[in-house]
Amino acid sequence: MGGKSEVLFEGYTEDELLALPREQIQAMILTGKPVVFRAGSATILGEFRVEGNRLRIELAQIEGGGEGVLLSIWALARRFAQLNQLTAIEWIVDAVHCAKPNLKLRRVLDRRGFVIKVLPAVGEAYYLLEPIDS
Repeated sequence: MGGKSEVLFEGYTEDELLALPREQIQAMILTGKPVVFRAGSATILGEFRVEGNRLRIELAQIEGGGEGVLLSIWALARRFAQLNQLTAIEWIVDAVHCAKPNLKLRRVLDRRGFVIKVLPAVGEAYYLLEPIDS
């Protein structure tokens, strides 16, 4: 890995998570309800669900981190979507009106193509609908 350590998700590597049975992933992660989990040194509040052929990820809060946690979530989500023949990932990041804005996060979101959008039941958030190549 060239000296860079892998970000663990609740103690699991990306490969270990993807190897779990689909039922276990649904029970742990794809609940459609808010979940708090650790990824690397960050604590994250998010909501994950599959809607039709789309993986929907809403990240409400990210505390700590800095070692590429968001990019690790991005890579994991893309692999999950490809393995499960999903056609897109809908990303919602509630970071528009933070009391202490994370400028690095905003730069990453801007570079990835996120736009600020007003969403029903969410309000103003960073949004990206990312098509997945099969």
